[in-house]
Amino acid sequence: MECLKIALQKSGRLYTDSIELLKDCGIEMNLGKQLNTKSLNFPMEILFLRDDDIPKYIEDGVADVGIVGKNLILEKKKNINIIEYLGFGRCRLSIAVPENFHYTRLDDLDEKRIATSHPTLLSAFLKKSQIKAHIHHISGSVEIAPNIGISDAVCDLVSSGETLFINNLKEIETILESEAVLTSYPHMKSSKKSIAEILYCRIQAVKRARTNKYLILNATNDNLEEILSCLSGSPTVLPLNNTKWIAVHAIIEERYLWNKIEKLKRLGAKDLLVLPIKKMMI
Repeated sequence: MECLKIALQKSGRLYTDSIELLKDCGIEMNLGKQLNTKSLNFPMEILFLRDDDIPKYIEDGVADVGIVGKNLILEKKKNINIIEYLGFGRCRLSIAVPENFHYTRLDDLDEKRIATSHPTLLSAFLKKSQIKAHIHHISGSVEIAPNIGISDAVCDLVSSGETLFINNLKEIETILESEAVLTSYPHMKSSKKSIAEILYCRIQAVKRARTNKYLILNATNDNLEEILSCLSGSPTVLPLNNTKWIAVHAIIEERYLWNKIEKLKRLGAKDLLVLPIKKMMI
């Protein structure tokens, strides 16, 4: 039987969330120090690679699919497909300067030295902004470059901003918003595509479950219409033994949850119960 090969970051910020996603998709695997392993219950082989190498492995067809930061796909300019935004590993590629650097506008970077591990994206941004700066390509520890005299500024990935703070840097411009994406080889064999489609379906089900909640509430016939109008989709309405009261079941996006609950309570909803959703198939 064909085996789908998926490339994952072997260590670093996307590793744990990528493994957790596959586990939530029901994919079992033995994890050790090996560079590859096969799933115990799904036709999949997992390849653990350096994140910089993942786009190239997928473009060459060595891996069929992979999880990697959007920033790397754009930086490496590889001919691969982005299938799904995964909602974790969110960060931004930003330019930062030392705290004592007097910055008012982009022109202040003219003729300055900028250290980065993303020279392609930085170069495109500077060209578009008509800024002539000197780019120094550094593979790692970009944030220390100004402190050791290598550069005047840095262009690096930022999530919490803690690393910038520790190195006495301030963020001044954002070049790109990024997050983990599921990507695929454009010329995958049809036999592997069918396996990939199953994986995509499972990932989407997990994503929906993570961003939605299951809401149960009780309402009277008097306020039912107003309550239903407050809920999106197709809520389920169930009669209760007490004919005056009706149970309503609905799915609510978590980002709207608290505002919806407050409104529902004002409309007379009672006994509200919010439950997590494990998987959500539509």
